[in-house]
Amino acid sequence: METSQLTPDQLDAQVSRLHATEAWQRIVTGWDRTAPEPASPDHAGPPPLLLDPEPADPEPASPPAVAAAPAGPPPVVAVQGGGARPVPPADWRGLLSVPVDQLIDESLRALPAPAPRERPLPGRLGAVLPERFHAWRRIGQPDVPPSTHLGHARRILTEWGWQNTPYRLRNARGARCLCGAMLTAHRLGYGSLDTVDRAGAWLITELRSQGWTGLIGPWNRQPGRTAAEALALLDATIRRAAQAGH
Repeated sequence: METSQLTPDQLDAQVSRLHATEAWQRIVTGWDRTAPEPASPDHAGPPPLLLDPEPADPEPASPPAVAAAPAGPPPVVAVQGGGARPVPPADWRGLLSVPVDQLIDESLRALPAPAPRERPLPGRLGAVLPERFHAWRRIGQPDVPPSTHLGHARRILTEWGWQNTPYRLRNARGARCLCGAMLTAHRLGYGSLDTVDRAGAWLITELRSQGWTGLIGPWNRQPGRTAAEALALLDATIRRAAQAGH
């Protein structure tokens, strides 16, 4: 079972080194410019030729008048014994080449599979417990992409609280900083250590796009920083990573 004793400071330095590597720069360079460029009007091909419409007949022949059949009762057929019964209208099911039940089954199979049920976070007591008490939650959990991991980190900040005073994993109330929320998401079973590193590198990438040149921790504890700003940063990072396929 994968374990980690990383602190937020260690994670911050680790993801900063990953962000500075040439391999990571190749990942993030041009990710938002992959759509094909629209064709320039100067290079557009010649307009399609339109065929001249056929000359209209100056006096089109009017279609012969057809007398409408008078509405009446449905046709009847004779039955043995001299009685008569109406002929039922044609059933639309007769137009199908396969049974209706088969069409319904095929349509249901074509629907997307329902999303797996999300495990709720532990309660307020779980927020203040040492991380080692949550290690069992990683057993049998699959890895997730960085954008999904950041989504779970966002949920931790929303439900357990955000803090920017002394840069620790959590405060006495169980609130986390940004790096602390990512480490907690990992220890709750949402993503491997490699995923945590890549999620943090995407976070630094978003900070660089906003003009911040430092690490995540100094941004998180800058005077005047608010929880709304921390959540907005996570939202922007999630969009950036998801659009890049991560």
